[in-house]
Parts: sequence; structure tokens; C-alpha cells
Amino acid sequence: MPAGHVDALDGVRALAAIAVLVFHVAIESAAALHDNFFSSLLARGDVAVPIFFALSGLLLYRPYARAALLGERPPSTRVYLVKRALRILPAYWLVVVAAMTLWAGPHLGDVKTWLQLLLLGQTYEIHPWWFGLGPRGLAQMWSLCVEAAFYVLLPLVAAVLAAYARRGGPDLGRRARRLLTGVAVLAASSFAWALLTYFPVYRPYLNTWLPRAWVFFAIGMALAVVSEWARQETREDGPAHRFVRAAGASAGSFLLVAALAYAVAASPLTGTRFSGVDGVWADLSELALYATVAAGLVTPAALLPAGGSPYGRFLGSRVMRFLGRVSYGVFLWQFVALYLWYDFTEQRPWSGNFAGNLVVVGAFTLLLATFTHRYVEEPARRLALRATSSRRGTRRGTQTETETEISSQKARATGKETETAASPRP
Repeated sequence: MPAGHVDALDGVRALAAIAVLVFHVAIESAAALHDNFFSSLLARGDVAVPIFFALSGLLLYRPYARAALLGERPPSTRVYLVKRALRILPAYWLVVVAAMTLWAGPHLGDVKTWLQLLLLGQTYEIHPWWFGLGPRGLAQMWSLCVEAAFYVLLPLVAAVLAAYARRGGPDLGRRARRLLTGVAVLAASSFAWALLTYFPVYRPYLNTWLPRAWVFFAIGMALAVVSEWARQETREDGPAHRFVRAAGASAGSFLLVAALAYAVAASPLTGTRFSGVDGVWADLSELALYATVAAGLVTPAALLPAGGSPYGRFLGSRVMRFLGRVSYGVFLWQFVALYLWYDFTEQRPWSGNFAGNLVVVGAFTLLLATFTHRYVEEPARRLALRATSSRRGTRRGTQTETETEISSQKARATGKETETAASPRP
């Protein structure tokens, strides 16, 4: 299992970004709305969101898991939150301003709307003026609101899990098992939340709040615990080592399970799409199946064998790494690119031409994403390094984090991001 940066995780992020772009173009062109199996597959492209959540759980919880297992101090909450804010907000704010200026003229003077959007609180507006999940061009940002809630709560959740792990004593394996138990409780809470959403009456806005998504973040968090446990485990035949070796040797099996779960999710078991609510059992089935897909794709990429695998080499290819680096911009800009294209060509929604629109919208989105990555995301990242390096606490902590950031900068200079700096792209 590799330590440090894992190129394959960039590739997984790229796959998820492509999937969510295809999904949105398929909806707008009506390709995902027909009554056939291919349309059903397209209609389930929103499974990319749980994949993004699982990646965030893995990458962001890993330092906390390491600290909990070794009995060390957790990462600085101030440094962590400053980095997260500067990582996601500047590019997001740019897109918000663009979309609001283009399509929300009557509401440009609405201070409440601006505060909700800029602070990622629009999903908590129960009676919004916009239709759907957000103002025109910003509907996909609901998942970024979920990510932001996860960022804010992660240090607290990690502290609770670490306290529970410490009660298991100094034994590494016992602490790891306690962390995994706590993560499993988080995962189970999503299903309890789904029940709460439907009873006593159906409240659809609860579907876009963090509690429903804990199961997806928990997948990544569990992988973070297992990977750190395996790194610290001294016995080669220990349980963590055995699991990592088995997972690394079973990439094909994980992918097959993910594919089968996706196919089942495209069936009537999870309900009809975009035509109302089928009920709580369809919702619970979707949660379980989407979690299975996310686990099936992320696990073999996160726990690669020492010699690599065909799946890992594909995900770590130059093209996939590039798409992974700009995938946050792809997520941010895709609806703006789509609606600008539709306005320019005077196309009406659900009027067809899925393939042609996908090519043009995909190219336009990629262009905007590349521009944003270079001129907004990277400068903001450098600003975050300067803002957090001046006040790092102890001399030892400062030296360690500075060395990490220097390593990160060198990696980016060769086209690779460090795993600890990887960004969320819901």
C-alpha cells in the first residue's frame, strides 16, 4: 500500500467529475428521462456525489485517524479550517457571482440570498424563491453545502471518536476497532435520518443536509482508519495488513460489485426518477446501493498493492490526473457552461441532442475549469500556505508542516498534488 500521494485517487475524482457532468447534460437533454435501461443508467449519474464524499472522508479524516491511533495531538483546527475555506470558497464565489449576474437579475439586491449563497447555507432555506436545488446555474452546489458542513463538524466528530478510542487503552488494534465502530455508527445514522425524512410527513429538504450523507463520508473515514492501522501495525499477518492485501489483490471484484450495485440502482427498486417520491424503502435502497458503488470504486484505489494494478495505472495516467486536478472547476462551472450554451443556441430544455451538447458543454466546462484552477485555485492555495505557516504552534510542528508543504509544492510542480492537499469535488 503506497504512502503519501496516491495518483489513483485523482483518477477516481476525475471519473466522478465526468459522471456528474454527463448526468446533468443527460437530464437537460432528456436522454436520462426515457423509459429504457440506458436512460436509467444515465439517470443514476448522481452516484458521483457519494464518491466525492467518500474521497473527502478518506483524505480529510486520515490525519485525525493517525493521531487517534498513536495517541498524538490532532491537527490544528484553525489551520485546517483556514485551508479548507481558502481551498473551496474563492472559486465558488466567482461562479456564484457569474451565475447570479447572468440569470438572477431581480434578486441581485437581495442581501439574504447573497449571504446564503456565499456562506453555503442555501440548502437550509425551506421556502426559497428559486425552483429546485438552487438558483439557475447553481443547483449542484447543494452537495458543496453538505461538504462544508462536514468540514466544520469533522474536528468535533474526530475528537469524539478519538476519546472513544482512547478508552480502549494503548493497544493499536483495540483503538482501531473502536474508531471503526464509531464510524459505523455514523454510517447507520444516515438510514435513521432517511426514516426521519419521511415520518411523520415527507420533508424533501432534509435530503440535502449532512446527516443523510454520513454513510458516504464514513466509507472514506473507515478506509482512513484501516490504511493508518496497517501502516502502524508491526505484524505482517495482522488483521489490517491482511485486509489491505486482500483489497489490493481484489480490484476486479470490487469493481464488479460496484457495477452490479449501479445496475440495481438503475432498476425500479430505487424508484422512478424525477417524477415524484416513491417512498422510504426506495430511498433506503438508494442509500445502500450508492454507498456500495462508492466503496467499490474508492477502496481498490485507496489500498493499492505495492506493485500497483491495472485499475490503479489507469486512474493514475496523465490524463486522469489532469482531470482530477481540475475536477473542482468542472463541478463548479458545468451548469453555467450548459445554460450559456443553451441560451446561445436557443435550445429548449429536454429537446434532445445529448451527444452533441455533451461534447460542447464538456469542452467549455473543461476550459473554464482549467482557467479557474490556474488563476484562482492555485493562488488561493498559496495564500493558505502563507496564512497558516506564520502561526504554526510549536517549533517542531512548524518544521514538520513546512516540510510537508515544500513536498506538496514540489509534487505540484511535477503535476501531482499531495494527498493531504487534495480538494473536494462534489
